[in-house]
Amino acid sequence: MLLRLRSKDGNFRFELQPTADVSELLTKILETAVDADPSSVTISNQPRGNEVLVSTLKGQKLQSLGLKHGDLLFVGYKSRPTPEAPSAAPSSSAATQDAPDTSKRPWEAVEEDPVDRYWRSQEGKIPRGRDSRFCKHGANAMCDYCMPLEPYDAAYHTEHNIKHLSYHAYLRKITPKASSSASVTSILPPLNPPSYKVKDPCPTGGHPPWPAGICTACQPSAITLQSQPFRMVDHLEIATPDIIDRFLQAWRMTGTQRFGWLIGHYEPYPDVPMGIKAVVEAIHEPPQEGELDGLSLGIPWEDEPRIRALAAQASTPLQIVGYIFTDLEPTEEDRSKVKYKRHPQSFYLSSLEVLFAAHVQNANPTPSRASFTGKFGSRMVTAVLTGTEGGGIDVSAYQVSEQACAMVDADMIEASVDPNIVRVKEEDREEGSARYVPDVFFRYKNEYGLDVQKNAKPCFPVEYLLVNVSHGFPQNPAPVFRSIKYKIENRPGLEDQSIEDVLRQLAELEAYNVTESGQGGDAHKRQALARFISDWHLIAFLGTTGLINEHDLRVLIRAATAPNEESPTVLDELLHTEGWLTLMTFAREVAPKRPAGGQLPSGSHAPMDTDIPPEVFDQIAREEEAARGGSSSAGVRICPHCTFENAHGGSDCEVCGLPLA
Repeated sequence: MLLRLRSKDGNFRFELQPTADVSELLTKILETAVDADPSSVTISNQPRGNEVLVSTLKGQKLQSLGLKHGDLLFVGYKSRPTPEAPSAAPSSSAATQDAPDTSKRPWEAVEEDPVDRYWRSQEGKIPRGRDSRFCKHGANAMCDYCMPLEPYDAAYHTEHNIKHLSYHAYLRKITPKASSSASVTSILPPLNPPSYKVKDPCPTGGHPPWPAGICTACQPSAITLQSQPFRMVDHLEIATPDIIDRFLQAWRMTGTQRFGWLIGHYEPYPDVPMGIKAVVEAIHEPPQEGELDGLSLGIPWEDEPRIRALAAQASTPLQIVGYIFTDLEPTEEDRSKVKYKRHPQSFYLSSLEVLFAAHVQNANPTPSRASFTGKFGSRMVTAVLTGTEGGGIDVSAYQVSEQACAMVDADMIEASVDPNIVRVKEEDREEGSARYVPDVFFRYKNEYGLDVQKNAKPCFPVEYLLVNVSHGFPQNPAPVFRSIKYKIENRPGLEDQSIEDVLRQLAELEAYNVTESGQGGDAHKRQALARFISDWHLIAFLGTTGLINEHDLRVLIRAATAPNEESPTVLDELLHTEGWLTLMTFAREVAPKRPAGGQLPSGSHAPMDTDIPPEVFDQIAREEEAARGGSSSAGVRICPHCTFENAHGGSDCEVCGLPLA
């Protein structure tokens, strides 16, 4: 086959066999290059970007790289560091010996999320049933009217009102079909994260680095803003409505806005071809200062590493899948209703919120084997609790596009006073704060229905950077955490967490009397205790008390998130840990003591009130003893009506005359 090469030395053509080793191509490149360092030679299918070191492709066949007859490759290299020229052109074996032996390319060493591994193992096509009008074949045959569709089929997405392709459907669309002899891992990744920064140093090496100099090889290309065709997350699912209701309690009681990180996991989403949904199991609230029209918080927050490590130890490994905040304001006419602030005539996400979302997504990239860098995009979802048109409260979910993340990373845009407008920053050539801003354009339809391109400087609409994400609740909730009654963290003055409160609740449940399943015991108490500890806020708080070490905390969260809640053995491992035994020791100390003179009246097993003085218990014991007639061996009988002690053997009281029995 014929391959075309373009380098700074000129254009070249070479005849090579499809089964030839990549080292033969390297030899041809070195023959045309002037004093090239073999270990620095790169090839790419684009003039800029997607460069791959030839040395990392050692042992690969040309056809396994996806190269075809007539393909154009762009070659780059660096000159040898020493000025002395080689006596002869190096052979292919010498070139491969000089190259570093990299066993794996960067994207091959990436550990992807379980949901990505699942979709890579699936065919992903959209099944269709037999069409009774057009299918003329038998039950075991197939035709164009009933054969499965590709996951990126445009007609299917339009029919089912799906605005964006899923991430894996988009990958299937842009990934070239591999030949039968090529392995999947040998194909070059189809994705390359966008970057709008000036390349430093310049690939040509012909001028000082920016801002002292710039050329077409190192400056970013002009940007045309457009709607992103895919989204990293297709759906946001809240495990139970109680999670949102519990989060809203702080706003209902104080009127100030709240912020929380979404703790959950990712699952396949069957309603979108090869879709992914983020399932929220809890909301963790970091330290913050809420106000009537906003809030302030620190990023990154101090407790983040501990929370991430704790969530990952659950039976179903959890992680931070996004964040949620409130934007609620009661109406003046009816305080029970909320203003409708975010709608098509105002805004959905303000420019400041878009910049914050881009910062969060840049800080949490998604590992991907389909990207040259091993990372692409982010699955962090932005959720907003805001008013509806009818005065109610609803969740809205969004992400920002890859273009928005790249522009924030390049420090190109900033928020404006108008929440629906994003400003493009001015170019800065000062040393230390240099900023190169390429031309930015966006397209829209004018009043005549014509497609018009307009310069985005100095500002452009924020909706060009948004990606919509659907949201909802499951029909049959099965949350990982089965309780959300414990006090929520970082709500000072509203809900104050304390170890004394935890011990009191454990004492009320008589947790210290719960034994392992093999020893019998009260099954209802065991289930009540299992439900009590299955609370994210309780587990996160216990990790800060110092009473439970890291190992015992891992056992606790595994027991709290066990899928078989009804199993009698779910608490067996926890009951033997050192941290749990310490908690039970303190719980016994705070448990109310029974009176020494007798038992509680009515024989009830309800927990005793710790606020009742001991004298009251003594009085109750004396009255019970008097009622049984066994308080004295000398025959003294206390009248139940006037409490007079009768020493005679009659049946009536000597004082009041009422019967003693």
